[in-house]
Amino acid sequence: MEKNKLDILRAKVSQPKASGARVENIRKKHYRFLIICEGEKTEPNYFKALARDEKYTAVIDVDVKGLGRSTTSLVKEAQKIKRNLERCNSLPFDRTWVVFDEDDNKDFNKAINDATANGLKVAWSNEAFELWYLLHFIFLDTAITRKAYIEKLNNILRKKLETARYSYKKNDPKFYSLLQNYGDEALAKRRAEKLRSCYSGNNYKKQKPCTTVDLLVEEIEHPEIYIDEE
Repeated sequence: MEKNKLDILRAKVSQPKASGARVENIRKKHYRFLIICEGEKTEPNYFKALARDEKYTAVIDVDVKGLGRSTTSLVKEAQKIKRNLERCNSLPFDRTWVVFDEDDNKDFNKAINDATANGLKVAWSNEAFELWYLLHFIFLDTAITRKAYIEKLNNILRKKLETARYSYKKNDPKFYSLLQNYGDEALAKRRAEKLRSCYSGNNYKKQKPCTTVDLLVEEIEHPEIYIDEE
């Protein structure tokens, strides 16, 4: 979707509605997302919490699965899961996303291309999903390790929480709340977009640091823009 058109649609959604009927119609409409994650806890916990957030008006059914697989094997399994669930429920998903990290996987580029070629959308991170978390607090355009992401998160949140005892845990189901209370999601999205603007081409393995997790977050938060207006 073109950026100018997207800005116009966002503005229309944020405007007060002329009557309660329009708001009620938006709230009653269901959007179905299937999200297949590489991680078994970290990413699923985050997206489940995001989908439950009561500040969004759309009603969203999000089926999140953490498989503990990576890259191309994850993409293949995602296609199977999508087909099986749609067959069992006799109802298609509005969106199917796969979520995975670069994490030194040699087939990282192939996995992104295979997913796109098969109609799946990809929320990838190079190097790790925690980059998306970190962008809620700072802009980072230097390639660092996953361990360094976590060290930075610990330092930032210890200051925010005013305790030296805080320690980031990958499977923390409450981390979404920490991001909402102490981070800036809107700024994180702008920072992620800025990172992507630094790169060109489709050698995603070389695009570090970079992430497209913000695109999935945007779709979950505003499906009436990204799905209805296509």
